[in-house]
Amino acid sequence: MQRPSGVIPETPGSYQFKDGAGRVIYVGKANNLRARINSYFAKADSLHPRTNNMVEAAQSVEWIEVRNEVEALILEHSLINRYSPRFNIRLRDDKSYPFLAVTIDEQWPRAMVMRGRKRKGTKYFGPYPHPWAIHETLDLLLKTFPIRTCSSATFKQHERLGRPCLLFHIEKCSGPCVGSVTAETYSNLVNDFLQVMDGESDAVVSRLEGQMSESARSQDFERAAKFRDQLEAIKLALERQQMVGERDEDLDIIGIAEDEFEAAVQIFYVRKGRVVGRKGFIVDKVEDVTSSGLAALVVERLYDDAPILGLPKIVVLPIEPDRKELLEQWLTQTKSTKVEIRVPHRGDKRELHELVTLNAKQELNRHRLRRAADHTARSRALSELQDLLGLPEAPLRIECYDMAHLQGTDYVGSMVVLEDGLPLKRDYRRFKIKSGQGNDDYAAMREVLTRRLSAYIKERDQPVNERGERPGKFSYAPQLLLVDGGKGQLSVAEQVVRELGLEHEIPVASLAKKLEEVFIPGRSEPVEVPRGSDALFMLQVIRDEAHRFANRFHRELRGKRMTKSELDGISGLGPARTKKLVAALGGVKEVKKATREQLSDLKWLPKSTADAVYEHFHSTPNNET
Repeated sequence: MQRPSGVIPETPGSYQFKDGAGRVIYVGKANNLRARINSYFAKADSLHPRTNNMVEAAQSVEWIEVRNEVEALILEHSLINRYSPRFNIRLRDDKSYPFLAVTIDEQWPRAMVMRGRKRKGTKYFGPYPHPWAIHETLDLLLKTFPIRTCSSATFKQHERLGRPCLLFHIEKCSGPCVGSVTAETYSNLVNDFLQVMDGESDAVVSRLEGQMSESARSQDFERAAKFRDQLEAIKLALERQQMVGERDEDLDIIGIAEDEFEAAVQIFYVRKGRVVGRKGFIVDKVEDVTSSGLAALVVERLYDDAPILGLPKIVVLPIEPDRKELLEQWLTQTKSTKVEIRVPHRGDKRELHELVTLNAKQELNRHRLRRAADHTARSRALSELQDLLGLPEAPLRIECYDMAHLQGTDYVGSMVVLEDGLPLKRDYRRFKIKSGQGNDDYAAMREVLTRRLSAYIKERDQPVNERGERPGKFSYAPQLLLVDGGKGQLSVAEQVVRELGLEHEIPVASLAKKLEEVFIPGRSEPVEVPRGSDALFMLQVIRDEAHRFANRFHRELRGKRMTKSELDGISGLGPARTKKLVAALGGVKEVKKATREQLSDLKWLPKSTADAVYEHFHSTPNNET
């Protein structure tokens, strides 16, 4: 795309990139339109690959001027909702969360479970993560506040028949359809119901307790028992709304768990100090964004339409968002009272936020597992990899290699395996680097690949056993060998397979740090794997597994080395006894701090050894050092 002709204004506004067909593919906002739009026409290699892809797909850019940044923010939301641009970050909500709703605009208000967008004249509570939770709450409250739950058609039918439905007979409806309750009494029932759901139950509970006591004093025990049951029902309903703050606190607590391509967002709604609902999203990170930028985008998208529960007084986030002051100004303008964005560092809000973040992490893991378990998606991913990388067949067995070390010490390598798109953990392998490579990743990678592929050559011609399997750890060749890194690591892999005569049998590729880029032999430019594709998700899975496996092995070796260096040479303390001592006291640091009495209390540790351990760490020369 050519730089736009004409003078771009230096005012706040929103800009829209369009493709050749005139479709809006990206919407942004800026305090200075000229500076922001011109930034897209820098050198291509200075832009993030995703941003560069957007600029290459665009054919034109337009802009709309506004008076200030808040108006630019509002306009951006409006345009994103209208056009759904493919290069803008999206909050993907794969669930329709249920709400408890009361139709307060009707003559005889109705309580019901509703999904979807809100409508005028209805009071909402929630959302609830599970339908059964909301139905249980409603069922409990109807015992105390028997308002109708039937549809308008059902209400009119029984009104015409002059006969109430079953709910009236089991005392879960006061029967307004047949005139069994006055309008004033029914209105009081609805108001009490709304108060309890709003967390303002004290007045209602106090009144019911007074009526129960009065009935008991007048020896109307049947009526007193009825009030007792109603109070118990309210108590059970309130227990479902966990108390987490002060009675006057209205909070939205937002937890975010993210990786390079997606994020899971969980929101807990706290009103009057009680958790009254929760909701979650999966965010597709189709544009380059920092953690602070993501937090800002979540707030923008979450509140771009009037939320069903209204805006809170405080929005709690895991990290301070970009443009915090602007967001607070926008939210305050929308609510007409002050809204504050906070990042908790201690206290109850910090603990609650950690719980919400844990929910987000679990949801991200569940999202990954659902996708990984989808056989159709895995098959599609393998076919996509075959086409993108020019492989002779779909890579049913993929091996990925990664290195881990700390300033050249405890150098290790990992090999992880995907078979038919799923981790095959029994075939994972770990390698100690034997050649003392220092900080040379290339030499370490060469050693690992040479050892693995040499073992394959030695084992591949062995006969299969009665189960159709070849013995040996490395008797099967990968249909795609991946190394973590860029062109340098790819060159090492190419050289190793060529030296071993496997270049026509084992295809190789490397994963760059920017995971959208995959390097293959004979091509200077990377292969860009489409964002959101099943192939990219599979590459992410195997790369993460290789990192995790290598880092875990590295930590184990480092821990053993540190333990050995601290406790080495103590009389009577061999490897088995050392391991048992460290486990009993909770770590090497605790062993060093242990008193002579603590060591002597270990009945399995000989007294002479206990004295030797104590003297090793508490003798005068040791203190002097």
